[in-house]
Amino acid sequence: MNKNKKVFMWYKIKELSAQGLNQSQIKLELGIDRGTVRKYLLMNEAQFLEWISTPRRMPKKLNGYYNFVKELLGNAPYLSAAQVEDRLKERYTNLPDVSSKTVYNFVQTVRKEQNIPKYKEKLPRQYEKLAETEYGEEAQVDFGSYRMLSRGSGRVKIYFFTIVLSRSRHKFIYCQRMPFTTESANYAHELAFEYFEGIPRRILYDQDRVFITDENLGDVLLTEKFMQFTNAHPFDVVFCKKADPESKGKVENVVKYVKHNYLKGRVFQDIDTLQKEALLWLERTGNAKVHGTTKRIPKEEWEKEKQHLLPYNGKPEKPFLKLPTHPVRKDNTVLYRSNYYSVPLGTYQDRDTKILLEEKDGKLFFYTGDNQLLATHDLCLDIGRIIKNNDHAREKSKTLQKTYELVLESLRHIPQAEQYLAEIENNRPRNFHDSLRVMQKNIERSSAEAINFALVYCYENKILNANRFAEVLNYFEKEQGLENVKHSICIETGGLNKQQNDDMQPQKSDINEYESIMN
Repeated sequence: MNKNKKVFMWYKIKELSAQGLNQSQIKLELGIDRGTVRKYLLMNEAQFLEWISTPRRMPKKLNGYYNFVKELLGNAPYLSAAQVEDRLKERYTNLPDVSSKTVYNFVQTVRKEQNIPKYKEKLPRQYEKLAETEYGEEAQVDFGSYRMLSRGSGRVKIYFFTIVLSRSRHKFIYCQRMPFTTESANYAHELAFEYFEGIPRRILYDQDRVFITDENLGDVLLTEKFMQFTNAHPFDVVFCKKADPESKGKVENVVKYVKHNYLKGRVFQDIDTLQKEALLWLERTGNAKVHGTTKRIPKEEWEKEKQHLLPYNGKPEKPFLKLPTHPVRKDNTVLYRSNYYSVPLGTYQDRDTKILLEEKDGKLFFYTGDNQLLATHDLCLDIGRIIKNNDHAREKSKTLQKTYELVLESLRHIPQAEQYLAEIENNRPRNFHDSLRVMQKNIERSSAEAINFALVYCYENKILNANRFAEVLNYFEKEQGLENVKHSICIETGGLNKQQNDDMQPQKSDINEYESIMN
């Protein structure tokens, strides 16, 4: 019971007692122990207030392990209470059965009494208010990403480039669906120069892999394409120290502003619409409202600053953006935004199989690595769905019929052929297609005479397994086997008329004779 509750309970007990209730009745009324009622009734107000103000000094169950914990924290102050608890259990088999919260409180007590902080205190960084840069002197660049709401129940991750003129705080943003490359970052720069109607003399950057290949102890090595870009435009490149975002705080604030004022709560439709709306947002809000630091409107300040910017005479040319890759699952589907989309059967080859994916106008386009269109699907706005194109599945019925016709054509000269195939299908319908493929494979490389002997033998002896049929066929294909059985098997149908053919009964041979031949 906390202190406030105790105070309330004391006054309530006194009130009920004054109304004539005895201790048992007060106990039932308040749902507390009768001993507590008696103890509270024996104290006047001054005694009660003194009692609840005096901290209870209960002996700690872990006091006997104080020196061990003190030494442990002294050698390794970074250890957590959970780690200390484990070391205690490891060292002492008779450790009292206490909760983890008790161990935590004990560790905190030891830290406080022995002045052992968990981490060394870092001296606060000292800041100095810098003078505003001159008009046209500087801009700052950074990237951001945000998971936007989508028209379905999931979210869509978008990436954006932002640049701000340091003096006027005039901003520009450019959004796209995939992470920025050097080419797309260069394109975003040119869009910004066109929007600003000029180029600042100096631009500050993070040490991002889009721009540099190596810090090289301050002598930064630029990526080849960014070096070509900077050589073609009259501005100086300045890179901040690694992991020091505060050195370009103006653009860091813009990134947060874009996320929480423009993107937050907005429903993603498509990237072109998002970019158009971004420019409209800049016009009415991002560059139109009074800036919190300068107390001026960025757009009005930009009217002054653009006169000091270096001229930009180029024309932005959108680069060919390589589409993002997505792994193909072994069931020939692609997982995208929590849904499974089918691709043609056989697309999956191994665990490294990937395809390119483009989302445009509410549709998904799947391409091979060499940009050949694989499949097209409507974008599903739900989650957990399987979106399947029936053309991607194996057309079993058509393939089976085609295989059956091929086999039957190969056996057309044998009267028993159609009946034999029907019996194979009735015997193992699920494996009938595979059986036909085995038969066709072996028939193609065998002579007509061997096929005749093998099929009649299998038909008469009810051998309804395609692999066994292949074994029999291979045997008869051997010259010596064929010579041995020619005298005992005779298929003569050419000289019979239809009536004789209908009345004819197939000749039956002694199975023992064939068994001796096969063995």
